[in-house]
Amino acid sequence: MFADAIEKVGMYTRPLKTITRNYNSTTVVPGAATLFFVNNEGWAITCKHVAELIIQADNINGQYHAFKNEYASLATDDKSKLTELESKYHYTKDTCIQLKNQFMDCVTPLTGISWTLHPKYDLAILHLDGYNQLLYQGHAVFAKDSNQIKPGDYLCRLGYPFPEFSDFRYDPATDDIQWINGNNSTPRFPIDGMFTRHLADETGKVCGIELSTPGLRGQSGGPLFNAKGIVFGMQNETTHLHLGFDMINRPMRIGGQEQMVNNQPFLHVGHCIHVDIIKEFLQDNKVKFYVGNSLEEEEEINA
Repeated sequence: MFADAIEKVGMYTRPLKTITRNYNSTTVVPGAATLFFVNNEGWAITCKHVAELIIQADNINGQYHAFKNEYASLATDDKSKLTELESKYHYTKDTCIQLKNQFMDCVTPLTGISWTLHPKYDLAILHLDGYNQLLYQGHAVFAKDSNQIKPGDYLCRLGYPFPEFSDFRYDPATDDIQWINGNNSTPRFPIDGMFTRHLADETGKVCGIELSTPGLRGQSGGPLFNAKGIVFGMQNETTHLHLGFDMINRPMRIGGQEQMVNNQPFLHVGHCIHVDIIKEFLQDNKVKFYVGNSLEEEEEINA
């Protein structure tokens, strides 16, 4: 049903790869998120919480660099001094001390990134700066009329929920996490779902679309589209609806033996930023984008 649409949407949907390390650990943890391009001028959208990974990286890495320099200047192995320094920087074993990002197959070269965060919703505009070649093809075509879809219709999301890349390492000589040559790919993954209901903010304004299936980790920032490839929103979170079918210390026969079972089931549903919110934000920030009821009749909106 979505095979052709996935191929078309996949041409302009890309992964943001991340690697992180916590304090007092040499384990590098890979992660991924998603962005997609809205025109052929390096403009893309993603979730605000994804954009914040980019924004925070320099501060996180700079603070750890300052910590190391200050610790080296102590010229002592006094553990109490180290404890004082850890307290000063608020470092615990759960504190992220290094964060690095990599945009895959977007543009080349990439010399800078600018961003605009939505003041209210989980939405951000990115511009990739300094390139001379685009590595993506095409662009999103947003629904001209969002009333084309109604609860009960099936839609699809595309993103990068499974970070299978391995082109990174921890270098003990420099106490740093690094990108290296290796498997740098991570698979795109679609997931469909039924449009269950509209979501509204505290003022009653429709701002989102709920799907009957979860958006997967790493799909945040990925497009929501129909079988024609028309974009109706952007995946931004998964929420958990308690079903009320709880079993508390219920006796069940398992493997021939009676055991006490506890189960509290939830329905995991995907939430997406509504297409009208996205179009409004792009227009407010004078970013060119395209609308249409089909890919063959796209119309440029030059804000």
